[in-house]
Amino acid sequence: MQSLNDEREGALWKEGAETTHQESMRADCCDLRRLAMGVRGLQGFVARVCPDACQTVDLREMAEKHRADHPDCPPVIVVDAMSCVRRWYTPESWVCGGQWREYLAILQDFINAFMAAGIKLVFYFDGVVEEKKRDEWIKRRMKNTEEITRLFQFIKTHRKQPGREMFVLPSALPTFTRYALKSLGQKTVCTLQEADFEVAAYGLQHNCIGILGQDSDYLIYNTCPYFSIENLRLDRLVTVMYSREVLCRVLGISLTHLPLFACLLGNDIVPESMLEGFWHKCLTTSPHRNRSYNRRANILLSVANYISKIPCSYSSLKHLEEIIPLGSDKTLLCRGVNSYLLPGQQSPWIPPDVTNCQMLSLQQQSAFCQDKEIFQLAKEQHIQSENFTIFNILSHGTVECSNSLEDDCDTEIPGQALIYRPARQHIYSILLESGKGGTYPLVKEWCVYFGNPLKQPDLIQPVQPSVTGGTPNLKTLWLAKGPDVEKQRYSTFLACFHLQDEMEELQALEAPVAGFCCLLAYLMVQVNSLSLEDLNAFLALILCLKGKSAAQLTGLQLAEVDPRAVHLGAVLIRSLTTLLMANSACGFPFRMDDLMPWAVFDGKLFQEKYQKSHRGCSVEELLEGNESLYTPFQNLKSLICKVCMAKKRTILSRPRGNRFNTGREQRHFNPRFQQPHRSHFVSPYHNQMRGSTQRQLQSQGRGSGHPHSRRYHLPPQ
Repeated sequence: MQSLNDEREGALWKEGAETTHQESMRADCCDLRRLAMGVRGLQGFVARVCPDACQTVDLREMAEKHRADHPDCPPVIVVDAMSCVRRWYTPESWVCGGQWREYLAILQDFINAFMAAGIKLVFYFDGVVEEKKRDEWIKRRMKNTEEITRLFQFIKTHRKQPGREMFVLPSALPTFTRYALKSLGQKTVCTLQEADFEVAAYGLQHNCIGILGQDSDYLIYNTCPYFSIENLRLDRLVTVMYSREVLCRVLGISLTHLPLFACLLGNDIVPESMLEGFWHKCLTTSPHRNRSYNRRANILLSVANYISKIPCSYSSLKHLEEIIPLGSDKTLLCRGVNSYLLPGQQSPWIPPDVTNCQMLSLQQQSAFCQDKEIFQLAKEQHIQSENFTIFNILSHGTVECSNSLEDDCDTEIPGQALIYRPARQHIYSILLESGKGGTYPLVKEWCVYFGNPLKQPDLIQPVQPSVTGGTPNLKTLWLAKGPDVEKQRYSTFLACFHLQDEMEELQALEAPVAGFCCLLAYLMVQVNSLSLEDLNAFLALILCLKGKSAAQLTGLQLAEVDPRAVHLGAVLIRSLTTLLMANSACGFPFRMDDLMPWAVFDGKLFQEKYQKSHRGCSVEELLEGNESLYTPFQNLKSLICKVCMAKKRTILSRPRGNRFNTGREQRHFNPRFQQPHRSHFVSPYHNQMRGSTQRQLQSQGRGSGHPHSRRYHLPPQ
């Protein structure tokens, strides 16, 4: 066995392992994110203690060999996309909401490098949060909230983006990465269960040359080779391949032992907290303890030594279940080992008549959708990354929304999860059939927002939108054809945002602009604190973005970063996911590509427009002197203002200049923001906090003689 040279190197390994763990937590921010990070410490152990298991490989050479050996089967690499997004997002600016066109170009370059070598890529994304992972999901959400708070404190103090050590992914990045790759012609798969299992199964069944990702569970599955995304040199297509065989040789065990080895170290099924006593026993009896290793490394070696001496049999597993305090569930080890068995595989630790529980969820029928044809279509669209969240609602009645870059100290802007909840309630009513008495099944929302401890889901009552003639059923919206149905789809979509009366004007706009205006009108009505300057900045953004290339946007430089603009950028990006949900539910009145952030948003450009607008720059300057944009700007502004006027919403001018929120304000939790866990919650379209927000505005002198406050007189209609 190869050992570390001295205490210093052992300390360095410990430090490196902790750094890697912290980075993985930061990478976990702002969306549904990989919860299966494999066996803790195993990746670092392999790199430091058994470097022979880390083999540098040339993917071009491997592809050529595969073609020679299998002339009828092109070389394929299956990509665990959720563990790669952090590596893919390399634009210099990340805090402003995302440099989406630049990111799209980066993804294209990534694809092109493999295409040039004749390698096909298949991308897998997590499509669910399994209930067994809920506690871990919540723990990470709370951790992310702390990190985002520190991030905003830095921005307020220094008026700039922090260094990469505070890096968090732009809001909803994995969601939009999925659609980006699909728009670039790639096969993308959204999973029905744990993604690493489906990735490993696909790699094995399709004879892939390897799996590209960063999850040590791929060392445990008996599948195709495992390549490191962190060590990938894209220019040369060289990376590290982790060898299961070498790892087993160093540990003194066989490939058959690996699933049990993973379970006895703690994984998604067997909690580490139950194993401390067992580890202590292994440490005290193992001859392989080394003072130059940290405790975790010695645990890995000691556990391997222990299981190398027991027979590979079901009776051995049952004996372990008796001696380890597994609580009330004595089947944890059996289920844990079973979870690593891919279709067609068997293990001596498991009786052959035990069905792989990983496959059971694929066969379940939903209690939320009585129509098998609709359910099957939703499932197929989910797998093919064509719809958004619809299958999760129809199959489990559950919706998740992770952290966004929102400033919890900003008392004027509600949490984005609450801003868009009324729209989601309308979407739920379109998707779910009402029962006797017109009651709908409740939807469980696990959404991050200020004041929500995530102890249990918010139980949300669907609310019918106001659609002339009533809401069409899903068979009509999804399967029927003809111009009348197309009109129904569009009007139902608009009704989710209470914009059905503006259908004619919105249809006359280009699709990305129409979608953006739906969001903007909804936001301006929902959030009373949004000002005339905010509206001007948003409109200048959508109009000026159209003519800009990724290279032009990359070259845009900001003198400073405004924290409120960071917050608003995240709110807007999250609003696009609500558009995707509504579009999916209503049978796709828009092309999904028209609702993507690279069509309507750029973080740095929004920062620039926001800061100029609040400094009092003219419309001409906001529109970069492009006279052809003046009339569209005024027309869009008139449309938004007309919607607001109909809702009795007056837009105030409130230039903020360079005045930054210091973050010293204490945000008090208002229970009216967090809807109680009750069965008959009905959220009105108007902002649930409107009364509270209006009182805050009045107490701060806005709208009543404040020197920086004036009314915007809406144009006559």
